[in-house]
Amino acid sequence: MEKLEVKKIKLYYFTSKGVIHALDGVSFELRAGETLGVVGESGCGKTTLGTALLNMPTPPGRIVAGEIRLDGVDILKLNENELRKQIRWEKMAMVFQGAMNCLTPVYTIRKQMMETILSHRKMAKEEAEARIIKYLNLVGLSADVLRRYPHELSGGMKQRIVIATALFLEPQIVICDEPTTALDVVVQAQIINLLKKLKQQLKLSFIFITHDLATEAEVADRILVMYAGKVAEIGTNEQIYGPRGAAHPYTQLLMAATPRLRQKVDQLAFIPGTPPDLLAPPAGCRFHLRCPQVMARCRQEEPPLIEIEPAHTVACWRWKQ
Repeated sequence: MEKLEVKKIKLYYFTSKGVIHALDGVSFELRAGETLGVVGESGCGKTTLGTALLNMPTPPGRIVAGEIRLDGVDILKLNENELRKQIRWEKMAMVFQGAMNCLTPVYTIRKQMMETILSHRKMAKEEAEARIIKYLNLVGLSADVLRRYPHELSGGMKQRIVIATALFLEPQIVICDEPTTALDVVVQAQIINLLKKLKQQLKLSFIFITHDLATEAEVADRILVMYAGKVAEIGTNEQIYGPRGAAHPYTQLLMAATPRLRQKVDQLAFIPGTPPDLLAPPAGCRFHLRCPQVMARCRQEEPPLIEIEPAHTVACWRWKQ
């Protein structure tokens, strides 16, 4: 199993309006065989983090600082050719958001999957097709889909094909970016159950990116909460969702805004205000403009990420007086 260590990653978008601080010093590690859930509001840096881990930021983005160590090797020091041959889809793969946009509409599924596998492996087409069919079967599809075009498939089928494509080179780390977006609730449940089954069957580690806290409660072992390009809190599933609850005011508000199936709710909670402009991030804690527990220190000094109990870290001055 590959070990992933991320240390103080900074990824900025250099636009005509200025520099957007999309990721600003993000650190965490992925443990063997676990699912790390990444949550937060839209624009907090979740998808940017996923692309950064493969060192393929969307232009005009650029990683300007930090380390991403995979099995001891800093992948940021590898050139593009080395990344393609050694890292991407070999050791770490990604299921991108929106399967509809990942598949080329004018190619059959066979052509698209075959092109991917043959660019990484020297094998006969018959052997490559046998492997493709094996992984299609793993995600619950038959070989019949190979002759079809994307428009002939349902959203759930296309998502399964994207998952199979991410898996057939047998990486040990899979990044899932909103894998259930635009799917109905029944298909969402099927995809979630499929990912859980594949994790056990293939001994995978997942980074599961979503804004849906209820989904993370179902799939994740640990939760990483992001706000405005920074880590607000990291804890186990029990520490975030358990009786004691989350430690960071932002995480607490996210939890309060999530409807409960077995609780009567007269009015849904919400987080007042809007996320800060990352062209000019505010001083101090980036959440202080919206925080109901703000202190004077929060407005001036940026809180460090500190451990408040084993495996539970939080960036909040309330925990470091």
